[in-house]
Parts: sequence; structure tokens; C-alpha cells
Amino acid sequence: MGVSPITSHVLDAARGSPAQGVPITISYAPTSQAATAGQSTVIARGVTNNDGRCPALLEPSYVLNAGVYTVRFDTKTYFALHGEKSFYPFVDVAFEIDQA
Repeated sequence: MGVSPITSHVLDAARGSPAQGVPITISYAPTSQAATAGQSTVIARGVTNNDGRCPALLEPSYVLNAGVYTVRFDTKTYFALHGEKSFYPFVDVAFEIDQA
């Protein structure tokens, strides 16, 4: 069994436990200029499991092409599940893969 080429593990530091129920979106843009201009395409969606992981975001055979990938964690939805407000509605983690 293969694994998604992009994975995540979300922990709730305040509770000291995995963060179950965090919606995650992965977007792709071929260049940093396109990403900055909002010209990204959503390539995957998922929600963290009871271990705070989202192991099947992408098919194991998915090839990561050169470009900018952004993983968005919908923290507002997660905190709303716990009856709390969120200062940050989402958290983006962006990274760029070169041709090499």
C-alpha cells in the first residue's frame, strides 16, 4: 500500500491531542507568480482523522510536478467544532518544488 506524496499531522497543542476534524485543501500553481496572483488549482481535499492525520490526500501514484503547493488548514472550522472562536481562520503552508 502506497502513501500520499503530501501528508500532514495536525496536533492541538492546547489540548495535548491530535486535531481531529481539520479540513485540509492542497492547491497547486505552476509558478510562484501564479500562486501569488491567486491562480492556483485545488488538487486535493480531506479532513484529519482521529489521529490528526489525513493520509490519503493524494493518490500514492500522484507525481509532484515543479511548482508551488499550498496546504491550507481550515482552523476556523476546527475550533468551531469545539465551540471556540479562532483568531486565524486558516493556516497556509506553501512550498515550491524545483525541476531538479
